[in-house]
Amino acid sequence: MPQHSQAALLAGYRRFREDHWPEARAQYEALAVEGQKPHTLVVACSDSRADPALIFDTAPGQLFVVRNVANLVPPYQPDGALHGVSAALEFGVKVLGVRRIVVMGHAGCGGVNAMVHGAPANCQDFVAPWVQQGAPVVRRVAEACAPDEVEQMTEEAVVRLSLENLRTFPWITEREAAGTLALSGIHFGIADGVLRVLTDKPRFETID
Repeated sequence: MPQHSQAALLAGYRRFREDHWPEARAQYEALAVEGQKPHTLVVACSDSRADPALIFDTAPGQLFVVRNVANLVPPYQPDGALHGVSAALEFGVKVLGVRRIVVMGHAGCGGVNAMVHGAPANCQDFVAPWVQQGAPVVRRVAEACAPDEVEQMTEEAVVRLSLENLRTFPWITEREAAGTLALSGIHFGIADGVLRVLTDKPRFETID
């Protein structure tokens, strides 16, 4: 219910002011004066269970996070249309000078499931066309693997697709070639809390 959600938010804010703010105040004041200098840009899913700042135990100012359905990065397309993800990438790379871009997928991703089975009937205005950009790749992967592997393999495929699309941005490939920017792909298991990273094998391997 709306009132319950507002009460939950306000209660969280009060805990923040009482428990966290006294110790963090100086840090926030410094960030307000000096500006943000995040070392990493994370492209993550909007899923409420997979919060990059919480998973990586980071402080304010360390991560520049871009979240959307299924952690998708569209290809480079400077056509004057509205491109929220691309705008965030441009700002993070060119203005903030991040040194790494991480694409973080996660288990049980509804967006990836929509690429395999189609978007919900009541989400045709925006979700359906958004996930369609990954559907052809994801469906090919789903058809080639065992039924019990479909979820994980398709989620990994979207991470790989987003990394491929990142490399269509000329100012990303230039920096990667120069060694000033690195790209990484990871996958987070919601049920077990395990993080797996895409290696040069290429496969995802558990981080100890």
